[in-house]
Amino acid sequence: MNAISETQRTDEKGARLIARLAARVAEARKQRGLPRRVLSEMSGVSPRYLAQLEAGEGNISVLLLQRIAEALDVRIELLLAEDTAPDHDVQRVAALYRQAPAGVQQQVSGILTPQNPNLMRAGRICLIGLRGAGKSTLGQMAGDALGIPFVELNRDIEELADMPLNDVMSFYGDAGYRRLEAQALERVSARHDRVVLAVAGGIVAEERTFTHLLERFHTVWIKTTPAEHMQRVRAQGDHRPMQGNPAAMAHLKDLLQARTPFYAQAEGQVDTSDRAVRSSLNDLLAVIAKQRFLDRPS
Repeated sequence: MNAISETQRTDEKGARLIARLAARVAEARKQRGLPRRVLSEMSGVSPRYLAQLEAGEGNISVLLLQRIAEALDVRIELLLAEDTAPDHDVQRVAALYRQAPAGVQQQVSGILTPQNPNLMRAGRICLIGLRGAGKSTLGQMAGDALGIPFVELNRDIEELADMPLNDVMSFYGDAGYRRLEAQALERVSARHDRVVLAVAGGIVAEERTFTHLLERFHTVWIKTTPAEHMQRVRAQGDHRPMQGNPAAMAHLKDLLQARTPFYAQAEGQVDTSDRAVRSSLNDLLAVIAKQRFLDRPS
């Protein structure tokens, strides 16, 4: 019975797809004022085949559909999309946006984001906070649990610079690192509609980059106590916070206090203090589900 029901559902989805494709092709052809004969000449697809396609009869190969889409000046995925296909003006604006420099794209996004901020952030999650809170560990585990990519921004910076992070800091200094950080964030935004991202704790130091982050990502502050921050960093094999610096803990507390107003802008918080990793992961997944970070608003 279940097999029959599943087959029926598949057949119904296929029928809806064919009907949607038929309507989209006919609408696009009429909007352009093209007789079927002219579209046939432009695409190399016979008038009879086009008539069958617009009538919702039979199937069409991807190659033939691509030729028809090119003749109609429409992207093939728009003919197949479940939601309403955008009109030509919307397509032209989208094309202009794709071809614009990154700075112009950011300006356009800044203008449009206030209209529906959740739409810009939907599907993208970023973990912020000081080093040692558990961002990388929880980010990787959350990505695996949700079936979406996990990206550590520092690794992307290394890829952009083609050198290890320590060398980036040595060659470019803090200002150069911040420029690469902004570029890497832009690249992750362009590449991923759904992603879990972990960023360095100091990203809040660059106002434009942090603003861009808040516009493009749902954010979660991964936090813990200063003592656990220090303990975890040392457990990772990095003893620099303590070497020759008896005031390291005081400095860490001052840094956390200074950055707390920025981290507190996150839409969610997960406190990993005295928590098992699995428990912290469950807390993070609960925040993501409750806040519906992966939902795409209509």
